[in-house]
Amino acid sequence: MAHSLSAKKRVRQNLKHRARNRWRLRTMREALKKFDDKIVHSSVEEAREAYLEACKILDKTASKGVIHKNQAARRKSRLNARLKAKATA
Repeated sequence: MAHSLSAKKRVRQNLKHRARNRWRLRTMREALKKFDDKIVHSSVEEAREAYLEACKILDKTASKGVIHKNQAARRKSRLNARLKAKATA
């Protein structure tokens, strides 16, 4: 248990940051699932819109430090490859 005032404040801050980061991760995963659903069940245009939304959320999540920027780039690359495969098929 924290005893000093600064340690108690840090505990409060950590709780808020953890909640916010978990919300960002959940939002990111929802966007990725929405893209997966659009790739399988919808047209290329709807999949492209979902791709743009997912990229935006991935970039924002990486900029906040929740995930590494290379992880965001890798995920965007894989999403784009799937989108191109659907567009050519």
